[in-house]
Amino acid sequence: MLAIFKKGFSALPIIAIVLVLFGIFTIVQRRYIYFTYQTMGQKLGINLNNIATDSYVNWIRSQSENYSPDEEAIFLSNPVLPNTYVATGQKTVLGESISTGDEKWIEIDLSEQRLYMKEGDRTVNSFLISSGKWAPTPKGEWRIWIKLRSTRMRGGSKALGTYYDLPNVPYTMYYYQGYGIHGAYWHNNFGQPMSHGCVNMRPEEAGIVFNWASVGTRVVVHA
Repeated sequence: MLAIFKKGFSALPIIAIVLVLFGIFTIVQRRYIYFTYQTMGQKLGINLNNIATDSYVNWIRSQSENYSPDEEAIFLSNPVLPNTYVATGQKTVLGESISTGDEKWIEIDLSEQRLYMKEGDRTVNSFLISSGKWAPTPKGEWRIWIKLRSTRMRGGSKALGTYYDLPNVPYTMYYYQGYGIHGAYWHNNFGQPMSHGCVNMRPEEAGIVFNWASVGTRVVVHA
């Protein structure tokens, strides 16, 4: 090999090929690199997701519930169709008319990718969800700390192609830091992980849960 280089063989083409192949591999794998990055952080006791920061929580508190028309939406660094869904205020909830008065609470089963509306031990409705794919959805028990009928969400990584900037996210209920239950208009793959850690729902179904639950409603997330 040394003799080849002595004869004037240049290593630059090989280096260039290696860099190109590495770039292609990185582009294909970057979203999974991002997920691994987030997951390893949590295993080390460090939450690297921007929605887990105090600054993000303060940003949530500063937002209004106003719908913003003609806003561009971006998901996974790509433009998505503008949000044409407007909250309707639907209040129809299975079982609401025969409520027993038991505590209302929300169960989220990550293995089933399903949300259950509970009154005591009774399930009054359930819906498919999409939990964390690009960053994990934390497991635990919390209570809803704020409800916003329409809000903006932003995060991910531009370098890794996981960036999102989504106006007019409907029926949002934050229950732990910036993790929340909300409608998602930018995909229709419910039943499969698709989020950056939140719990995505079809907007019309998120509206049912939104109008049934209150600030302080308990949320239990488990695998």
